[in-house]
Amino acid sequence: MAAPVDYDREIRPILATSCYACHGPDEKARKADFRIDLRDDAVKSGAIVPGKPAESTILERITSRDADEVMPPPKAKKPALTPAQVELFKRWIAEGAKYSEHWSFAKLTRPPVPEVRGARNPIDHFVLDRLKKEGLAPSPEADRRVLIRRLSFDLTGLPPNPAEVDAFVNDKSPDAYEKLVERLLSSPHYGERMAMWWLDLVRFADSAGYHSDNEIHVTPYREWVIRSFNANQPFDRFTIEQLAGDLLPKPTIDQRVATAYNRLLQTTEEGGAQAAEYVAKYSSDRVRNFGQVWLGGTIMCSECHNHKFDPYTQKDFYSIAAFFADVQEAALGRREPGMPVPSAEQAAKLKSLEAAAKTAQAALDAAVKKFAGKDDAFADVGKWPVPKLPKKKADPIAEVKKLLETPAAKRTAAQNDRLQAIARDYAPTLKKERDAVAAANKAVADFEKGIPRTLVTTSASPRTVRILARGNWQDKSGDVMLPATPGFLPPLPPLPKGQKRYSRLDLARWTVSPDNPLTARVAVNRLWKLFFGYGIARSLEESGTQGQLPTHPELLDWLATEFMASGGLKAPDSPQGPQNQRANAPRSPWNIKHLVRLMVLSSAYRQSSVETPALRERDPFNKLFARQSRWRLDAEFVRDNALSIGGLLSPTIGGDSVKPYQPAGYWSALNFPTREWQKDAGEKTYRRGLYTHWQRSFPHPAMIAFDAPSREECTCERPHSNIPQQALVLLNDPEFVEAAKAFAAKSLASGPDDAARIAWAFGKATGRSPKGSEAKILLGVLAKHRAEYAARPDDAKKLLAIGEAKVPAGMNPAELAAWTNVCRVILNLHETITRQ
Repeated sequence: MAAPVDYDREIRPILATSCYACHGPDEKARKADFRIDLRDDAVKSGAIVPGKPAESTILERITSRDADEVMPPPKAKKPALTPAQVELFKRWIAEGAKYSEHWSFAKLTRPPVPEVRGARNPIDHFVLDRLKKEGLAPSPEADRRVLIRRLSFDLTGLPPNPAEVDAFVNDKSPDAYEKLVERLLSSPHYGERMAMWWLDLVRFADSAGYHSDNEIHVTPYREWVIRSFNANQPFDRFTIEQLAGDLLPKPTIDQRVATAYNRLLQTTEEGGAQAAEYVAKYSSDRVRNFGQVWLGGTIMCSECHNHKFDPYTQKDFYSIAAFFADVQEAALGRREPGMPVPSAEQAAKLKSLEAAAKTAQAALDAAVKKFAGKDDAFADVGKWPVPKLPKKKADPIAEVKKLLETPAAKRTAAQNDRLQAIARDYAPTLKKERDAVAAANKAVADFEKGIPRTLVTTSASPRTVRILARGNWQDKSGDVMLPATPGFLPPLPPLPKGQKRYSRLDLARWTVSPDNPLTARVAVNRLWKLFFGYGIARSLEESGTQGQLPTHPELLDWLATEFMASGGLKAPDSPQGPQNQRANAPRSPWNIKHLVRLMVLSSAYRQSSVETPALRERDPFNKLFARQSRWRLDAEFVRDNALSIGGLLSPTIGGDSVKPYQPAGYWSALNFPTREWQKDAGEKTYRRGLYTHWQRSFPHPAMIAFDAPSREECTCERPHSNIPQQALVLLNDPEFVEAAKAFAAKSLASGPDDAARIAWAFGKATGRSPKGSEAKILLGVLAKHRAEYAARPDDAKKLLAIGEAKVPAGMNPAELAAWTNVCRVILNLHETITRQ
């Protein structure tokens, strides 16, 4: 007997694709005043007669051959329903035409964990239960060398070194894998890896985006994100501090730095721009990003009209915009210096310098008072050096002489104060004290220049927000909107007594409220993607009706409730061990590391990524997670991997953005002002890709080749292309050539002969020994280039001159150049840049 028709999975997608545009939520686009997305409307109109398909006019219309009657009509350019879909509708109506709420908007409840044997933790229970129903078995566990490489990239974005690989392979303890997970989760590089994911979502960049795309100061925000992930800050606090840290009671510097999130949008400095237009742009940008990052939906579609497929209305769009109406900023000409963000050491040093300046000022004040108390203090004023002054400024020496015409006993307090002020600035006998004050103040000012600054959110009286008809910023006839959350989602709590309107802090708290069904689902779905290659619901940017449904909805909801509560739940039949003791330990809600730990400790995560013919036939897109996924590393990790293999990567965490190698002239189109890329030197050349200066209009070309976004908008998921430019970057970009040169020098010192050196280099890059055929090819490459460079030694010197790293003393240039080319090949291997 066939299972009942599932409205959410089988009927709603058809309605959303073929019917909602004319008979959905958008009342302005609605035809015949008829809605198919609401059951009561559909039944009342007779389109659906529950239990009676033959009497339901919807079936008559979708099967009609009359161009004037058939739905969807040909002019709508929507796909006609297939016979199989028509049959689904007949069955669904016959079964009672039950509607259900869309999966992401439905109240979040904790589903029971299926009873399945052989699972390590609750994740496996859900995955294995589905595989059992599909008649499939999971893939075997991956080789240990694959596992440590996979975990290292997933949790730190860096490859393991050979010693770490060997230690894990040879660790026979039953909790070897769990210990590896804990070590990597505790690594300070974990925060860097997670930050890269988050910075894509919030469109972090070092430039303003529009027009001249000048630099903005926001790098302390990136450091705050890294620290937050490393400290495992609960996701609800992580959210609240970004959206409204400035509105918390007595906000700390860190909480104010977090509010740089609200300033990460694109802005303009164009002189001829219309301020009102850009106020509207900034407003809509913030709503778009908030909706994508935390709600995972396309609320941006409601800027000009009600959403055509989801319940978001235009009123919802501008009500959310009203939450951000208090953000103080210039509409045009953004030149804020930003808030200083000193480190603990800098704060202590600044305090010391300020104390010294205060002491010097007190000494000058005392000396002035003593000087002015003398009867003949100004007797020699005529001999004081004449100061160089602007033409319109009064001569202070002449001013003193004028003031002295009034006898001391008759001078006013203001006159005496003025005499002291002039003496403070010009009296020769006070020069020593004056110079000490100037030097102390200069020391403070010079030191402050080295303290990083960041744009932060400052709240002001909120501006008026109106609904803009069709998004037209010039139309001021729309209704004034007050802050409010989308009407179809759980409401905000009542306003506290004395509070006149809701604030960003209210929005932030609502966002992570247990009543909000979206935030937790969206977050865990994206985290799942980081470790499995795909989301449980694959459309990471769209949790509405136009997105893909979750393949494992119960698993997604279980993870979401686990994330919010972060309560331990011992899985049935799970083995006892350190990992389960940790899983059952008390922990705070919204615990990111707990969720990550659950995922990477699961058997589902540990599976091999090898695709068998049976899996390719039954599940070509790995929707059932019967195997692990493999994908090319993200742009920053491709770079980090090469520098790490070559031994050049800087371990420094945090700090300002850096400028490594970039082709000359790439910025030639940048104007107002014109600019050139000023490459950094030394250690800054080898910082992680996370720290590379991000110019929105001209992102680093090597990053672009590997699909890094411009960060003009929220990026929920990067594509993974395979294009010739990538091979060219790996072979010819100076940083990769330099990495290969350093890698070659290490390879030459790694073994007694070519075969041993090839094996070491291959293992260093891939985590495994080369096959015989692979070693033979690389030995052939070595022989070829040895002969070439022996015949043309100048070519060897040219190759080795690339990059800052010096050739080790006593090393044969031709031999090193030949090995450099071997290492260029190894760094270019698909396996080297692939996470398995």
